Amino acid sequence: MTPAISVRNLYFQWSNGQTVLDDCSLEVPRGEFWMLLGGNGCGKSTLLRLLAGLLPKQTGDIELETPVGFVFQNPDHQLVMPTVGADVAFGLVEEKLSTPEVHQRVAEALAAVNLLELQRRPIYALSGGQKQRVAIAGAIARHCNVLLLDEPTALLDPDSQLELVAQVQRLVKQRGITALWVTHRLNELNYCDGAFLLHQGRMIDQGNPARLRQRLLDLETTADEKFAG
Repeated sequence: MTPAISVRNLYFQWSNGQTVLDDCSLEVPRGEFWMLLGGNGCGKSTLLRLLAGLLPKQTGDIELETPVGFVFQNPDHQLVMPTVGADVAFGLVEEKLSTPEVHQRVAEALAAVNLLELQRRPIYALSGGQKQRVAIAGAIARHCNVLLLDEPTALLDPDSQLELVAQVQRLVKQRGITALWVTHRLNELNYCDGAFLLHQGRMIDQGNPARLRQRLLDLETTADEKFAG
């Protein structure tokens, strides 16, 4: 089966000459929920931004099923309208839908993330977890096939973190969406189908989430020992 996300031999370097990604490759099967692991500064967020087209590709190949939805670590960076319903509808402007079609898409998307009753709620009155679900609803309203999430639980309390990751897992399975979720929270691995491990800009392992959790812990232990030594 053709993967929904395919990256081959990706290389990226900042203008100061710092290499962030070096010969990086991965494939995410269609309709599955995968996570991207790695230490701070290993290139996770850069890779996700390249996939979303937020950074220009330099060397390598990127293929994704479209439409693509992107959820930032901080939802305030992407919520632009004053109310929940208006913000979800804002992403549909380019599709030139009729007013009834827009209303239907917004209602369906908000229902999918359990926020339909908050359709008229001001954005400023939402919790962090609710804001992240509005961002996800915006992608669902556009009928995205691929959903990219850059540490979406980083600013949330522990209960909201697990609620959000469980919500995305359900959406992936119910709607056939393909999701790639960047995380450094190892308990979130309990919800994914598979994981990738990025280390110093290279994809060094992939597959079973439990095995990759242990390998990441081993890498962090080794790094701590070198620092202590």
